[in-house]
Amino acid sequence: ATFVWGFRTEDIKTSLETFIPSVAQTPGRMNVFDFKDFKIMVDFAHNPAGFHGVKEFLKAIDSPQKIGLIAGTGDRRDDDIREIGRIAAEMFDHVILRQENHLRGRTRENLLNLMEEGFLSAGTNKTYEIADSQTDVIRHAIQMAKPGAFIVALSDVVDNAISVVQKFQEQERAGVTI
Repeated sequence: ATFVWGFRTEDIKTSLETFIPSVAQTPGRMNVFDFKDFKIMVDFAHNPAGFHGVKEFLKAIDSPQKIGLIAGTGDRRDDDIREIGRIAAEMFDHVILRQENHLRGRTRENLLNLMEEGFLSAGTNKTYEIADSQTDVIRHAIQMAKPGAFIVALSDVVDNAISVVQKFQEQERAGVTI
């Protein structure tokens, strides 16, 4: 398509070779933030297909601890919400279930219960907990992270997650304990 629009083949090739998912180029799509002792990735995945994509990506990540922060979206089918809980149990060592936005006619408790049902249906020995606000959830994940941990925040409210993570990066650079 870019060739049809008149872009030179060499320019297309260079763009593809140098593309790196970042907040500037692709906000909410596999945005990885480096901290001193761990990494945080923010991604827009909020349905089973998105979770499967992240799961495949995480297979290539060498980390002693993978922590997932997940939320459901109220306008999905019950089975889809359960499915994201099940997939999360398969790809993370510890999962923090949260729900603060996008209830879309459901209650927070209903969404959390469905994700929890899905998590437990996976039959893994992984651990999970239920938490409140996104800021507190990210802070909690950072505080529990072992050196080399890979924390993943999956949400359909990525702007908030990105700004919270960037705020924590600034605090770390300033020497403030998170």
